[in-house]
Amino acid sequence: MNDSLTYAASGVDIDKANRLVSRIKDIAKTTPRTGVMGEIGGFGGLYSLNLANVSNPVLVSSTDGVGTKLKIAFMMDKHDTIGIDLVAMCVNDVIVQGAKPLFFLDYLATGALNNHVAEDILTGIARGCNEAGCSLIGGETAEMPGMYKAGEYDLAGFTVGIVDNDKIIDGSSIRNGHKLIGIASSGIHSNGFSLVRKILFDKKQYTVHSKLADLGVPLGEELLKPTLIYVKTVLSLIRDLPVHGLVHITGGGIDENIIRVIPEACKAIIRKDSWEIPPIFKILQKEGSVSESEMHRTFNNGIGMVVVVPEESAQEVMDRLSAMNEKAYYIGDVESRSDNEPQTQWV
Repeated sequence: MNDSLTYAASGVDIDKANRLVSRIKDIAKTTPRTGVMGEIGGFGGLYSLNLANVSNPVLVSSTDGVGTKLKIAFMMDKHDTIGIDLVAMCVNDVIVQGAKPLFFLDYLATGALNNHVAEDILTGIARGCNEAGCSLIGGETAEMPGMYKAGEYDLAGFTVGIVDNDKIIDGSSIRNGHKLIGIASSGIHSNGFSLVRKILFDKKQYTVHSKLADLGVPLGEELLKPTLIYVKTVLSLIRDLPVHGLVHITGGGIDENIIRVIPEACKAIIRKDSWEIPPIFKILQKEGSVSESEMHRTFNNGIGMVVVVPEESAQEVMDRLSAMNEKAYYIGDVESRSDNEPQTQWV
């Protein structure tokens, strides 16, 4: 039997994975536990719904990843913030419909499991869950030899939120005269990184350690800044103020995301000089000779979330955002649209 093979010999170490599960249990306990039933390690995560204040509950779900921003984490060998991005990309998508995130699950796939790296990733996920007020209730760690380069991995996340049916925010009440308020991003967030890497690393031959004028930190640190989680900010707004539309600015930029909530009879007039564009976007545009229209449809350009409100409530919304230490700007207006006009116009 000397030539007998084992799963471990093929590259899958179950014992190492079991040790990681033990650490995941501890990490998961640092996230909100209201509603959570049982511990990490079952076949499915259990969550008990409290419907005391919800008359007609609707569940809202989202799944996402962080794309090739992972490549920056590999270059930096820094993995403790990428999990925040993962949570952000999911919870920001459910909050724009008025749903409070309840729980989160992750999927981590790698060729050979490195428990130290996995623990850093999961610690970031827990930090993101805490920022979003949701529970980490489970996930999957897959060790797949031959599928990934040494030291690389992929991440996916999944969240479920809840909203009362009559409080769903879907943009249907947006009308001519509404104001567009942009909430600042922390930087690039988690979209457009294939173009970022093409410009900065392929064309310009920079490294993650390069120090570029106006950034203030090495390039890799700038690129790894975590995506902002807007859950607590948005929940505060929609609890007290008339918010008729919310837009998470991800791939496609303002152009292709805002039309997902603006009624067809309306158009969004975006005023390009109305907010402060972070230096990293100016560097990308200059170094890559990227057109203005391409910048608009690829990156968030400094605006991570757009709030659509009636004109009479706009100043109160701005004041609330300021009180929550959010940078916010009037970035445009909603106007009536003719049949042949585009739904987004930059002026």
